[in-house]
Amino acid sequence: MASKVIPWYKKKHASHVKTDYACCHTQSVHKQQTVRKSSSKSVSQVQAQATEAMAEPAYTIPAFRQRSSEGTEEYQRVSTNVGRGLTVIQEELSRMRVATKARVDSLAIQREVKDMMAKRPDYLDDIPKMPDFLVALRPHTVWEKTPVKLFCTVQGNPRPIVKWYKGGVPVDPLNAPGKYKIDNMYGVHSLIISRCVVSDTAEYSAVATNPHGTATSKAMVAVKRPAGAGESCHLGLVPHLTEIHASKLEVSLLDCFRVSFGVEGGSISLGCGMVVVPDLPNVPPLAQWYRDDKLLKPSKLVEMSVGGGAARLTLPHLAKDDEGLYTLRIFTKDGTAEHSAYLFVSDAAPSAAGAPGAPMSVKAYDINSDYVLVAWKPPNTVNEAAITGYFVDRCESGKDTWVQCNDAPVKVCKYPVHGLSVGHSYHFRVRAVNSAGISRPSRKSDKVTALDAAESERLKGTEEGVPSAPGQIVATRNTKSSVFVQWEAPKALKNLMGYYIDGRVVGSKEWFPCNHKPFKHTRFVVHGLIPGESYVFRVQAVNVFGLSDESQESSPIAVEPALATPSAPYGITLLSSDGSSMTIAWKSPKHCGGSKVNSYYVDKRNADTLVWKEVNQSAVTERICTVDNLTDGTFYEFKVQAGNMAGVGVPSAPSAAMKCEAWTMEEPGPAYDLSFSEVRSSSLVLLWKAPIYTGAGAVTGYLVDMAKKGSSEFATLTQEAVSHRYLKVSGLTEGESYVFRVRAVNSAGVGKASQVSEPVCAKALPGTQEIVAGVDEETGDVFLSLEACEICDTSKFVWSKNYKPIGDCPRVAASAKGRTSRLTFTSPDKDDLGKYSVVVTDTEGVSASHTLTEDALNTMLELSYAIRHPIVPLKHGLNYEILEKGHVRFWLQAVKLSPSVSYRFIVNDKEVKSGEGTKISHDVATGVIQMTVDHFTRANEGTYTVQITDGKAKTQSSLVLVGDVFKVALKEAEFQRKEHIRKQGPHFSEYLYFTVTEDCTVMLACKVANVKKETVFHWYKEDDEIVPETPPNVMSGAAALPIPLFSRKDQGVFKATLSDDRGKDTSAFDISGQVFDDIINALAQIAGASASDLVLQCTPEGIRLQCYMNYYTEEMKTVWKHKESKIASSEKMRIGGTAEMAWMQICDPSDKEKGHYSIEISDGVKSHTRTFDLSGQAYTDAYEEYLRLKAAAFAEKNRGRVVGGLPDVVTIMEQKSLSLTCTVWGEPTPEVTWFKNEQEVASTEHTKVTFDGGKFASIVINKVTPDDSGKYSINVRNKYGGEFVEITVSVYRHGEQIPEAKLGHAKMPGATPAATPSATPVPPKSPAPSSKTPTPTPSKSQTPMSMKSPTPASTPASTPIPKSPTPTPKSPTPSRGAKSPTPPRFMKSPTPPRK
Repeated sequence: MASKVIPWYKKKHASHVKTDYACCHTQSVHKQQTVRKSSSKSVSQVQAQATEAMAEPAYTIPAFRQRSSEGTEEYQRVSTNVGRGLTVIQEELSRMRVATKARVDSLAIQREVKDMMAKRPDYLDDIPKMPDFLVALRPHTVWEKTPVKLFCTVQGNPRPIVKWYKGGVPVDPLNAPGKYKIDNMYGVHSLIISRCVVSDTAEYSAVATNPHGTATSKAMVAVKRPAGAGESCHLGLVPHLTEIHASKLEVSLLDCFRVSFGVEGGSISLGCGMVVVPDLPNVPPLAQWYRDDKLLKPSKLVEMSVGGGAARLTLPHLAKDDEGLYTLRIFTKDGTAEHSAYLFVSDAAPSAAGAPGAPMSVKAYDINSDYVLVAWKPPNTVNEAAITGYFVDRCESGKDTWVQCNDAPVKVCKYPVHGLSVGHSYHFRVRAVNSAGISRPSRKSDKVTALDAAESERLKGTEEGVPSAPGQIVATRNTKSSVFVQWEAPKALKNLMGYYIDGRVVGSKEWFPCNHKPFKHTRFVVHGLIPGESYVFRVQAVNVFGLSDESQESSPIAVEPALATPSAPYGITLLSSDGSSMTIAWKSPKHCGGSKVNSYYVDKRNADTLVWKEVNQSAVTERICTVDNLTDGTFYEFKVQAGNMAGVGVPSAPSAAMKCEAWTMEEPGPAYDLSFSEVRSSSLVLLWKAPIYTGAGAVTGYLVDMAKKGSSEFATLTQEAVSHRYLKVSGLTEGESYVFRVRAVNSAGVGKASQVSEPVCAKALPGTQEIVAGVDEETGDVFLSLEACEICDTSKFVWSKNYKPIGDCPRVAASAKGRTSRLTFTSPDKDDLGKYSVVVTDTEGVSASHTLTEDALNTMLELSYAIRHPIVPLKHGLNYEILEKGHVRFWLQAVKLSPSVSYRFIVNDKEVKSGEGTKISHDVATGVIQMTVDHFTRANEGTYTVQITDGKAKTQSSLVLVGDVFKVALKEAEFQRKEHIRKQGPHFSEYLYFTVTEDCTVMLACKVANVKKETVFHWYKEDDEIVPETPPNVMSGAAALPIPLFSRKDQGVFKATLSDDRGKDTSAFDISGQVFDDIINALAQIAGASASDLVLQCTPEGIRLQCYMNYYTEEMKTVWKHKESKIASSEKMRIGGTAEMAWMQICDPSDKEKGHYSIEISDGVKSHTRTFDLSGQAYTDAYEEYLRLKAAAFAEKNRGRVVGGLPDVVTIMEQKSLSLTCTVWGEPTPEVTWFKNEQEVASTEHTKVTFDGGKFASIVINKVTPDDSGKYSINVRNKYGGEFVEITVSVYRHGEQIPEAKLGHAKMPGATPAATPSATPVPPKSPAPSSKTPTPTPSKSQTPMSMKSPTPASTPASTPIPKSPTPTPKSPTPSRGAKSPTPPRFMKSPTPPRK
């Protein structure tokens, strides 16, 4: 093929490009990208021309080949098919012809260009020409982390030099190795920017220069970041390459770590999954971790690992120093793969409420042999009190003891530490102080050695004071949970350390910290915000002297994604085909770009070609489209683009090739548009749309299959087909991902399965709320409400009933305010029952449902009626109480009252108002309305009603006081009236009650009030006054009456009276029945606790077990047991006791009585038990002692003794006759001997001694003389023992004074002689009362016939009886009339009655 070529120097500038093949190729590619329809049309025209040229004359069938009608039909069918195949072959040959021709023409042009370039005349090099851009730079908009290429073509003579600029700053590839690549080939100059970030957004310019001038071409490059990407590009903190590492591995990062939040003292792990090709276990890729552009190295605080398809960074001990932007850089074959995300570390719980956070970045400067300057960064204070100072601590390396370096808090963030030891290594830490307490300590500094170092790092800056406040602050939209904040730097930096950013929700007064470590740049991305909420921000600058003033607050900004074009739709599926049209559907873009997707554009192409054709010129608003004018039997591919307010987004990936053919199967086509709602940790709701193609009959149901993500084994969830187009799936595993598919069913069978759904994770969104059913407190409307956990500008609340959109329905009205939507029922009834659901569009799946049941609806209708017909709610209805003085208060309490409340009291249908004897009032604060009646009488019986009106609300409450109820109230009122009168004078504030002391004395006690000195107090028992030994002191406010040795005799009614001139009061206490039992139990409790162990005591009658205690009385509930069997008192087992002890005596013991004995003392609550084991040696010893005592008692019983009749002293006048006669007893009959002055008296005429009948012994002295005076005695004795009795006789002459009676001499008449045992002296008893009667005759009670002699002490049987007639002199013998040392308890009262 020949073509005419014009010399390049004779053509215009445009022809210059055509001589450069590279430029021609570039323009061709550019033209193909921008003029899609034109190229498609030209190719079609060429194909049509080629077909026409290859056409041949029609073929005529010979006669001999004529066929029958059936043969002809078959021949035509075959020839038609063959013709179609030939047509396709002809079209393909034509296309190859055209392509070959174009290729040959291109090669010819290239050959001619080379020949002409070689023949260029040399003089053309001398033509001067200034630079001129033939192809200028054009603007680009690219996604983050994708490359962009800027190219231009420039001419000039001499050849211009091209330099590249970014925002007016030269681009130097050496400053960012691997970032920029500058190239020049065939006159095409290019600048390649690899892995663009948002900070690469700028105006780029190419400046061409030669000696004749300069030319410039400019273009704008905009780098956009997909939703959810990190903020590293915004912050400008992408770390620079430290080194270039050659790698032959291809690495792709997957599942990268996101913005993370940690707490001081905890731990966190950041990781990225990766695909490595080739995957060599022993050769992992080289990975580097950076924090804020600083390379991290492994240490105790930083752990790194690479391998197993993941790169991981673990921070085991988080501190605020760890906060910052973390970047993972992995070296690959093509350069580096990177990912960045911010880590926020918040303060741990303070040591004391309100204490500040811990300081950070503790570092040592100016290190010397004994001096180190420690500096740190202050913590942020938002709601805490201002920091007043810092404490610096040091610790010697290798030890755990921290020493405080400064006594008083230092106010600036630096402190010189002195007193270090040369050569020793130290760590330092800092604690902040405010009015609430001391913070947690900071992370300790790196190890510092105290040595002289001339090159030690010094702390920069000498300017004093905090920085000035930052300038204007601007917040802009970033993502659905973050905001991009920028501000102007302070005018006075003063060695700025960084900035603290604070935020608060609009309408709230509480600020929260956005960062916990000073941030160096003037732009920051605040993460972790609530979608849809509005915030304001402020900034403070920080240096060693503290925090600056706060900047002005930013304007409020709602948390919403930045506006961008939507991402690509996906999941294109075929729903129906009829041979000439195909119906397809697709899924919404995963990212709407911050604006509602309002249009879709569909392109198609023949699967055999590369040319795409538009299907729709106008936008499609639904995600389904029918493509017409298709060729039957042809395979087609489709792609879809979504559009929003920002423009049309990127197209989807081409669908799989789909054949256009008529569907004739009887089964239905696939369901489509599978979506999820109400995703929770163990359940979700699957929804879908009905198939477009229904087959031979209507769809009767659906089968739902489920499989775990990555598995191809589907399980059918429904045993039978469900008729509705939704299904709640339960029993899911939290955190597990699942996929679903749906198959439609009709009468012909089960149809095609739908496209498999996207994987869904069984996990609820953070902050997910459920639908709440309620009643409006003001209007009474019944409603369903949902508060969305996230929302954006384009979000809408779509309500459904039984998963069918409600739309415009007169029965309900939907409204939305902020993040809350409400569905209000206009006239709710049973027709409104069902399951209601709501979906929030343009979110990550915010949805919920609620089943409205009949019971719940009835409850809400009742509440609605109460709101629309309001009543005053009452806490307490009308009631009454009796006050002191006998006043009666009628009252009720409302939940709430307004100041404008009005009310009336109606008694027996008559309104009562405040007046004399009646007071009516109310208290708005407490809601109490009351009426007080001063004189409550029988006339007040009846019905009481209160009617209340408060605004629109009304209520009334009634109280019926009639019959027995009224009598009770009247009785109580009269009692209170009397009580009031009683208390006007002296009265008992506490009536009589009893207590028991530790010594078991029962005390009757009472408390008195309103007494004075003149008040008189008396005790009575059964109306007999009791005068206690200690008079009661009423001024002390209490009185008590002791009752010692309490027993049944003390039963009765005790009274206490209190009186003075103001009145009298009485308190009675009946000690009988239950009260008596309670006192006995109280005594038993103390006695039982004090009871000793059982003690063995032998007696002549048997063996006695004794239990000593504080007090014992037979009324106590005591039980003796032998071998767990209860013992009853009998002749064999005698039970008794004294005031000090309880005893049980075994009379005449035998071996049957051996065993375990116990006593149980019960106090009504518990029993006190004491035991004794009477067996073995204990029984043997006791039995022997019993026998001994029994023998001694027998001897004592039968010994000789004087039974009675003798006086102690006799005084007689001379010449009178004296007869001393007594009765004696003994078995056998005793011998009787009389003595005078210890000389035996023989019987004479003057002194006659007689012993009659072995019973009566006497001595008679006739006509006594003074010589007969002396001490006479009688000795009565048998073999068991005897008794010696003395009598003093005094004889006086007539006319002499009667001598004074003396012991052992003459004594006054009437004295009673005392009997004294002969062997055992008796201790002195109470002396006998003296008598002034001159008659020696004893009193009536002392005559031998009427008195009994006291039983003398026993004398052992072995005691020898004295044979000598002269007995041993005895000590004076006490009176025989002495009583027992323990008097009988005969008194009714412990104190005698007053006379």
